[in-house]
Amino acid sequence: MTVRIFVTGGTFDKEYNELNGTLYFKESHVPEMLRLARCETDCEIRTLMMMDSLSMKDYDRRIILENCRSCPDDKIVITHGTDTMVETAKLLQANIRDKTVVLTGAMIPYKFGSSDGLFNLGTAIAYAKSLPHGVYVVMNGHCFNPSNVVKNRKVGKFEKIR
Repeated sequence: MTVRIFVTGGTFDKEYNELNGTLYFKESHVPEMLRLARCETDCEIRTLMMMDSLSMKDYDRRIILENCRSCPDDKIVITHGTDTMVETAKLLQANIRDKTVVLTGAMIPYKFGSSDGLFNLGTAIAYAKSLPHGVYVVMNGHCFNPSNVVKNRKVGKFEKIR
């Protein structure tokens, strides 16, 4: 079973510029993360874009959708910025029925060392392999239906809408 990983950027892949104190994108950390985690799942990685999800437009979400639709694999993980992850997940949920698609991200950049990204990536792969077809948001060990989750910016985590 192959899990396709689509990289879109987000905090997951940000780097810190020590000279000017800004965050930026260089290349995805996903291959390194899979090596460090000693992942034995067959994963195919494709970078679709490297951007902050707050900069995403409908056009960018359509790119993600079309890549999911045309993907020959039915197990997909998408690394995505947390600020608009739910918005993208809802678009995918409305348009994809024959695949298991899991969106995940990180609250802290992987390169900071204290990131939740490595755990979230591993958990997302496990959920993608085990859940039935559908679209899911996976963060910090929890799996959410996109229509029933929100990012709580006050506490920095995803929560089920009550």
